Amino acid sequence: MVCKSCLRNVIVQAGQIRAFTRKAVQLSNTGKNFNAGLSLTNWWNREFKMSLRMMVDTGATEKQGPTVDAFPEKDEEGSGYSSGGWKSEDGKLSWGYSSFRGKRMTMEDFYDIKTAKIDGQTVCLFGIFDGHGGSHAAEYLKEHLFLNLMNHPQFLTDTKLAISESYKQTDSDFLEAEKDTYRDDGSTASTAVLVGNHLYVANVGDSRTIISKDGTAIPLSEDHKPNRSDERKRIESAGGVIMWAGTWRVGGVLAMSRAFGNRMLKQFVVAEPEIQDLEIDEEFELLVLASDGLWDVVPNEDAVSLAREEEEPEVSARKLTEVAFTRGSADNITCIVVRFHRDKAVASSPQDE
Repeated sequence: MVCKSCLRNVIVQAGQIRAFTRKAVQLSNTGKNFNAGLSLTNWWNREFKMSLRMMVDTGATEKQGPTVDAFPEKDEEGSGYSSGGWKSEDGKLSWGYSSFRGKRMTMEDFYDIKTAKIDGQTVCLFGIFDGHGGSHAAEYLKEHLFLNLMNHPQFLTDTKLAISESYKQTDSDFLEAEKDTYRDDGSTASTAVLVGNHLYVANVGDSRTIISKDGTAIPLSEDHKPNRSDERKRIESAGGVIMWAGTWRVGGVLAMSRAFGNRMLKQFVVAEPEIQDLEIDEEFELLVLASDGLWDVVPNEDAVSLAREEEEPEVSARKLTEVAFTRGSADNITCIVVRFHRDKAVASSPQDE
């Protein structure tokens, strides 16, 4: 008889996959040897089963219409993969996501995609949350950040202020929720909020968002690294130190200069987002948000070039994830690809697998 401690369960939540099967652990442990005679795409096709379902968020405010999330069903084989896609009702947008545990033993990446009607205005929100030191902070952001933002009283009238205040309030709420635990994990957040044709991109940490304009990759966020001159100055002015420990780290510990959580370093590692905003016109083709598991091995220009090769954004996201893995990424890899449609209508039904 097999003891209970030897059993493995696969738990899949929106935006996270934790796979603990013996097979998944073996694949993760073999790492570099995994691609012997078997491409990631073939493995994906054989191992992964995915479908989409819709869920309506009943916690919305009165001014806010239903908030819709796209959820992958659990991966029964424990491959550590999830992907999916959706198309907007008005035909102007389609988007896809792909998330892979990769060579890590655990999954600390989360993503969130929401659409809503607020005071008659269509709003789309996309987010990548990359946890470190554990998954609790990233999971908390997936569950709370966008809801806090949409419930902010100035979300539509002063979106940049709403984003800044919601980021900081969510960080404070998370620290309060964790105050009686011994955990001290943290998370990045790279988000894109589309209100009508106006795009707001906010970033904390070293996840990243880029946009393609006529095939040119334009970064909409700058990684928060401790050796960035302005970040080093801010941290040292607050009494912190930047030390080399394999890479530049705050206090010799954290390899990013801004993050949610990280209570012990909170004086120096803030959750204040840097925000860019722009109007989307016909020259903009697609948006790519991803955790550093992608950006560590895929330059901005490559990401745009690869994503543009595919018509369906889910296929683009899956391709980016695969390329990052085959190029040797040692981290969790999660990305979202958003395609803007200007010249043709897009059906509003979910993509079939």
